[in-house]
Amino acid sequence: MPERPPITSNELATLWMTYQQKTMLFRMLDYFIEKAEEEEAKKIMADLRGEVQAVIQKIAQILKEEGAAIPVGFTEQDVVPDAPALFANGFDIMFVRLMKSISMGLHTLHLSMSYREDIILLYRDLTAMTQGYSKKCTQYLLGKGLLIRAPFVTMPEKVEFVKDTNYLKGTNLLGSKRTINTVELSQLYFTIEANMMGMQMITGFAQCAQEKEVRKFFSEGVELAKGIISEFTDMLLEDGIQTPLGPGGQATRSTAAPFSDKLMMYCISLFCSFSIGKNAIGTAFSLRNDIPAKAAIFTKDIFEYAHRGAKIMIQNGWMEEPPQMEERRNLI
Repeated sequence: MPERPPITSNELATLWMTYQQKTMLFRMLDYFIEKAEEEEAKKIMADLRGEVQAVIQKIAQILKEEGAAIPVGFTEQDVVPDAPALFANGFDIMFVRLMKSISMGLHTLHLSMSYREDIILLYRDLTAMTQGYSKKCTQYLLGKGLLIRAPFVTMPEKVEFVKDTNYLKGTNLLGSKRTINTVELSQLYFTIEANMMGMQMITGFAQCAQEKEVRKFFSEGVELAKGIISEFTDMLLEDGIQTPLGPGGQATRSTAAPFSDKLMMYCISLFCSFSIGKNAIGTAFSLRNDIPAKAAIFTKDIFEYAHRGAKIMIQNGWMEEPPQMEERRNLI
């Protein structure tokens, strides 16, 4: 047996996906570091940029040793570091924090799909790195008053068991909806928080996109995010629960693009994939049946929106094709 086995299709796929994501983040950090007004924020991003660069190089080396083509991903042509500020102070770290939420899930999943020791170690180290920067971003935003904590709640004094199946219907004995429990609230709150940040991001993208079709696509995304925020916020307000309305991070009046349309389209595609997966998790752990029903509708809307985005990317030659399995029928 060889000293080190070749990488599997699983490992090739996850390395390819990670390369795409990390090169996108690397280029966006170029711009955010250039525009950062706070030294603490600049240091967080500069340190992260250095670690991301090392990961990109490591993946490229693994692929090279395996004789696999190194993906294009995103290059210096996809960023304009000296473009005017597209977002207000605080957005940069908000963006990095949400990216770390996406990465934590992906790296853990990719680790579980890997077999070769060096690749397992790669995702283990990436998971630890991602958790570390998520903590740094969270503490920074809390310290600056740019992140609102989830609502506090009175601690339960005793253990309770569900006594009636109406609990699943979201109703009580009087026929009104029962109050949302903390498990359901945690999912709804995170969804609202993520979509508020995403709405600001896609608003900025809509202002500066070069292609008319891309601007229209981003504008539709703003409305989709507004709808999700509105529906879930109303659900919380019914129970008198405060919603996340952190200051800062808004899009500025700039219309000069700091990123290529290709990069911005991929970024939205990544966020859509994350949103679909997050909705699935929220649905699985919500016991009040009106919550999964609403989440299912939004999941369908997000999927259709992402599908329209994929068509735009293909038509413009922006979608890099993942490594393909052998075309056995054609070979035969």
